[in-house]
Amino acid sequence: MAKLVLGFNGQTLQEYPLDRETLTIGRKTDNDIHIDNLAVSGNHAKILTILNDSFIEDLDSTNGTYINGEKINRHALRNGEIIAIGKHELKYVNDAADAGSGDFEKTMVIRPDAAGMPEQDQTGTNLEKHIGKIASDLASAGTSDSEDADAASLKFLSGANKGKDLNLTKILTTLGKPGVQVAAITRRPTGYYLIAVDAASSPSNPLVNGVEIGKQAQPIQHGDEREVAGIKMRVSLG
Repeated sequence: MAKLVLGFNGQTLQEYPLDRETLTIGRKTDNDIHIDNLAVSGNHAKILTILNDSFIEDLDSTNGTYINGEKINRHALRNGEIIAIGKHELKYVNDAADAGSGDFEKTMVIRPDAAGMPEQDQTGTNLEKHIGKIASDLASAGTSDSEDADAASLKFLSGANKGKDLNLTKILTTLGKPGVQVAAITRRPTGYYLIAVDAASSPSNPLVNGVEIGKQAQPIQHGDEREVAGIKMRVSLG
């Protein structure tokens, strides 16, 4: 399991396992990582963890958040990177990410509907607009997030997350890596659908049971095998 190691002046203070989706950092006592230092904002930053990937987002802090000396707004964390917040440092440790780095260079799971997402280049900006339109359309249709225990889920059959499950409780879940291949799974009143996102920048579309999908949203069936950016997964409905 990934973790953050908090240090100050070269001394290790505490370790924090990334065992939840969101973890907050700041001077206020209600933060998951409480740093009592005036150089740290009350709500300074947060960590979003999805499967083996973790991302950090600065929360408009006064003094900023730095990764290896560079100021960031949002950043996909890599094993061994140092997060500087005020005079404190947090080392990101994730041996599992290194073990599966080959697969994760191909595929990264991102959920733009969740709070925070990785920084993107110009291609990513266009992608975010496309995804944003899909989310807006779903919201207009009256679809909302759900905590239903019977919601659909994906089981990863290959890659660094092989054997793990991802519950599809959001109205929009995106899978893939910008510039390689990205697909979105949408939850609508009539069921779940898979759609290729930003297909113009990808050489091919995702596969369903070995067959490449078209431009239209495809309904998802129980037991379907999906392949996005080389990573295979099986769908479970309820």
